[in-house]
Amino acid sequence: MSDFDLLLEDIKRARDEIKLRMHLASMEVKDEWNDLEGKWKDFSDRAEMEQSAEGLGSAFSQLGDELKQAYVRIRNALND
Repeated sequence: MSDFDLLLEDIKRARDEIKLRMHLASMEVKDEWNDLEGKWKDFSDRAEMEQSAEGLGSAFSQLGDELKQAYVRIRNALND
């Protein structure tokens, strides 16, 4: 499995876990979640196209890292 595939799976797993717990979240966390959902849609759409290409551009890779970090922040906030 490539680094990209691992990143994509990590993001999907974090996102799915958070979706299950959002009903208990604060308004601030819900706002961040809503912002991330738009970014996730863009990222996942581009990911499908990029998988057939040779590699990921640095900006796209950075977006994936930002999404992953944001989902971790939300998951941690939900654990508090």
